[in-house]
Amino acid sequence: MDLTPYVDNLRRELAVAADASGDEARALAERLSAPLESAARLTLLNVLSAAMSDVTRELAPGSVDVRLRGLDPEFVVTPPPAPEPVREAREPVAAPVVAAPAAAEGDDGTMVRINLRLPAHLKGRAEGAAAAEGLSVNAWLVRAVAVALDGGGRAGAPGRGRESGGRGFTGWVR
Repeated sequence: MDLTPYVDNLRRELAVAADASGDEARALAERLSAPLESAARLTLLNVLSAAMSDVTRELAPGSVDVRLRGLDPEFVVTPPPAPEPVREAREPVAAPVVAAPAAAEGDDGTMVRINLRLPAHLKGRAEGAAAAEGLSVNAWLVRAVAVALDGGGRAGAPGRGRESGGRGFTGWVR
């Protein structure tokens, strides 16, 4: 993105303001033009970076980065990963029941609190999955973390795991 037109516009506005005030103001405006150009470019870059930070929050898990190339910023867009196609099961598959993980040796069962910030679309999906299994969101998340850490993968989702051909497949289902 070329910032030159914006900086040139600032110089023109400064010159117009100086012309209205006389020769001394015009000379001062000419001396201030170079330092103001740097300040204007930095300010515009800060505004673009803040705007792209907001865009990135809305685009998560994708992102938009602002990179400076020479004097001009450029945008680098990383789109969110494309969802994998949903494959319908030929026969209904019952979700395996995952038992609560056994307490580790030396674990006294003390509960700890953490904060988890999820994008709104994931929060809704987690609530729906927990409700479908008759669990609270907290219990569902505890089980999901335990399965991920101890079981090596996500269990309990219908249609996932090994197919009869021995090939595995993964992905999210909407």
